Amino acid sequence: MNRNNTIKKIVSIVLSLVLVLALSACGQKPASGALRKVTFVLDWTPNTNHTGIYVARDKGFYKEMGLDVEIIQPSEGSSDTIVASGKAQFGISYQEGVTLARAEGVPLVSLAAVIQHNTSGFASLKDKNIQSPKDFEGKIYGGWGSPIEAATLKYLMDKSGADFSKLKIITTGDADFFQASSSGQIDFAWIFEGWAGIEAKQKGMELNYIDLGKEADVFDYYTPVIVTNETILNSDMKLVEDFMKATKKGYEYAIKNPEDAANILIKAVPEINKDLVKESQKFLADRYQAEASYWGYQKTEVWQRYTDWLFDNGFIKEKIDVSKAFTNAFVEK
Repeated sequence: MNRNNTIKKIVSIVLSLVLVLALSACGQKPASGALRKVTFVLDWTPNTNHTGIYVARDKGFYKEMGLDVEIIQPSEGSSDTIVASGKAQFGISYQEGVTLARAEGVPLVSLAAVIQHNTSGFASLKDKNIQSPKDFEGKIYGGWGSPIEAATLKYLMDKSGADFSKLKIITTGDADFFQASSSGQIDFAWIFEGWAGIEAKQKGMELNYIDLGKEADVFDYYTPVIVTNETILNSDMKLVEDFMKATKKGYEYAIKNPEDAANILIKAVPEINKDLVKESQKFLADRYQAEASYWGYQKTEVWQRYTDWLFDNGFIKEKIDVSKAFTNAFVEK
């Protein structure tokens, strides 16, 4: 669930390579009756954000659509760069990643919101007594080194009347949140409630948790999302339609059958924390779709609101056309 490479890698993509590789990836049709091979790249190690993909593969939903889907993890670069280059036709990204990419002329498109609301936030051990952004003063934040983190923290602290200059930010990268917190290296960090938050309970550790989306509407953005690139979208709509039909079916199954869906993920990734997966799957079952009329739905205002924030804080030089950054066409009823 790390986004460290998002900004650094986006600007290095050569658009001509995007077009050549993407056309190559989507232009090859299988022989009659054969399954079409498709590559899907995760954003990080397998977790319950990805369950619907594994369900769709292992329940045969992709096969029903004539697809043979390989699920990979990014070995070099981010999932954004891999999908943009056409080395994978589809992948997991985040709203901010897509926005930053499009601002650099890289034509990623979000096809579905995996979860309707941002389930990430700032967590700290109970004894740190960090209950609101006001309490960030005098504390140490451990993150992955993105300037967006600092801007997000500053926005929340300014909003609460806190002094941002009194917060110390250090880069901990992939360091274990629990170890870094228990050792005193950091006071708080940015976590996903449905993963690290549940893991904390299983470890018997009490946390204070500040829900990012509830602190400020602008941060209730889509994370994660399923993406493709415009070349595939424009030249091979049938592939996108077939893939997303099966994917939607996979997530709908996970919503209705969280226990079985968890077992499918565990079987596919036997080294994963089994108890954590089961509890996390229960947590997400009600959150994948939430109040939306269907799974995957994305709102224009959510995209516009965060685009405006990125622009106002200097992360993009001009606002993107959000109507081109996402589509509901492949998930709507």
